[in-house]
Amino acid sequence: MEIRFETKEESNRRRQEEFLKLSGGERVMNFLKLSMQMKMFPTSAKPDKSSNFIIEISSK
Repeated sequence: MEIRFETKEESNRRRQEEFLKLSGGERVMNFLKLSMQMKMFPTSAKPDKSSNFIIEISSK
């Protein structure tokens, strides 16, 4: 674990630079991974039953 003392602007700039160093495929995979992790957070929102295109990735 690493502890950094930096301003919010410095932190955002560093994270953006690290993200932009990734290849396009790595960026997409990071986005999908984050989307999957967000599904684990509790919510009171009702599922949307619209006709939107939905990508579901099952984890085995």
